[in-house]
This record gives sequence, structure tokens and C-alpha cells, in this order.
Amino acid sequence: MKKAPEGGSVQKALLDEKKSSGKKYRELFAGKGGLFFLLKYEIIMLFFAPVPGALGFFLRKVFFPYLLKNVGRSVVFGRNITLRHPHKIVIGDNVMIDDNVVLDAKGSRNEGIVIGENVIIGRNTILSCKEGSIYLEDYCNISANCSLLSETKIRIGRFSFLAGHCYLVAGGNHSYDRKDVPIMFQPSIDKGGIDIDEDVWLGASVTVLDGVAVGRGCVLGAGSLLKDSLAPFSIAVGVPARKIKERS
Repeated sequence: MKKAPEGGSVQKALLDEKKSSGKKYRELFAGKGGLFFLLKYEIIMLFFAPVPGALGFFLRKVFFPYLLKNVGRSVVFGRNITLRHPHKIVIGDNVMIDDNVVLDAKGSRNEGIVIGENVIIGRNTILSCKEGSIYLEDYCNISANCSLLSETKIRIGRFSFLAGHCYLVAGGNHSYDRKDVPIMFQPSIDKGGIDIDEDVWLGASVTVLDGVAVGRGCVLGAGSLLKDSLAPFSIAVGVPARKIKERS
């Protein structure tokens, strides 16, 4: 284990009295410091993000690429998508992003969010970086109401899919050695992130903790809590999750 990169906490950034509220807003939302990019960000998010129907799909397809680092062909953007640090978001071809999704690539040194081709991201799902990065490889399917939070790295391999309400957190572990300092202000601990290989199925409401690697072809039963790595083709269930057999 090692100390995670500093600067990932939104609360710490907001409590910085040396920065104006305007500068805090730019750093947390738009990411880039320039006034022109901030104005472009505000106009596009205000006027095009909430528009319903086919008109909304068309407008977002035209204008969102002006904010994002790179966007492939035939990408569908739903309503009320939240973009933070959009200049660090890459989206491949034939991606579907449903309504109310949060794509938050926040960080000063991270790569951000990289989404491959033919990926589906379900309604109300949150992809949030706190100096970490998130990689969704080709043909991933992330269902509704999932949360992927990264202070280090989360990778979801090709053809893997997450059922609804899954929770993956890479980082977020705090030291609590000192009693005179609130736990939230003590160092974060990096256990190496989360690495999920190809063709993995996480059932509904599965939680995966930092430092876990899931081998190819694994299946996690609904409601499981995975805190230890799994060998390829394992089937695991429970809290904490335990391997019960292998796929034959």
C-alpha cells in the first residue's frame, strides 16, 4: 500500500480559503482555467444538456464534442448529462450514454475517463475521478444507478457488464492513526486500484473494493462484497464474497 495522490478531495478544495469561489468552480467543473473555455462550457451545458427528444440528441451530438477531448461516430448523449473536466474525456464509436449520467474526469494529473467503442452507460450512473482514471473497454455495459469512483485506476475489460446499483471504489481508504486530525484529512491509502478483465458479470448491487483484480470470465452474485482478487472463471457470492465454484 502507498499514499494516494493528494488533491483528490472535493471538500479539501472547497475549504481552500486562498481561492475565490469563481476559481474553485472553474477547477471543479470546467477544469481548464481559460475564460473562453468556461463560457463555452456554461453555454453548452445550460442550453443543450437538458433539451428533450430528438432535438436534444441532435444538439448534444453537435455541441458536446466542442468540450470533450475526443468523440467517435454515432455517439448518443441522453438528457441532463453532467460533464466535469470534459477535456479529459474520450469516447469511442457507437456509444450510448443514457439520461442523468455523470462523467466527472476531475484531477490535475490524471488521464481522466476513456470509453471504448460500443459501450452502454445506463441512466443515473456516475463515473467520478478524484485524481484517478476510469477505463471502459469495448462492448462494456454499465447498467443504471452504478457508481465508479476512482482515486487511482478502474479498468473494466471488454464484454464485461455490471448490473444495476453496482459500486466500485478505487481508493477512498483513509489512515486513521491520529486522533487529533479528522479522518477525512488524514492520508488516503492506495491499494492499486480495480482491474476487471474481459467477459466479467457483476450482479446487481455488487460492491468491489480497492486493490481487487477480477480474472477473465468471472461471475459475482447479486449483493456480493468483493474485497479479494478472483482467479479467471470463478463464481463468487456473499459478504464478503467467496469463490463457490469455477465455470466449466
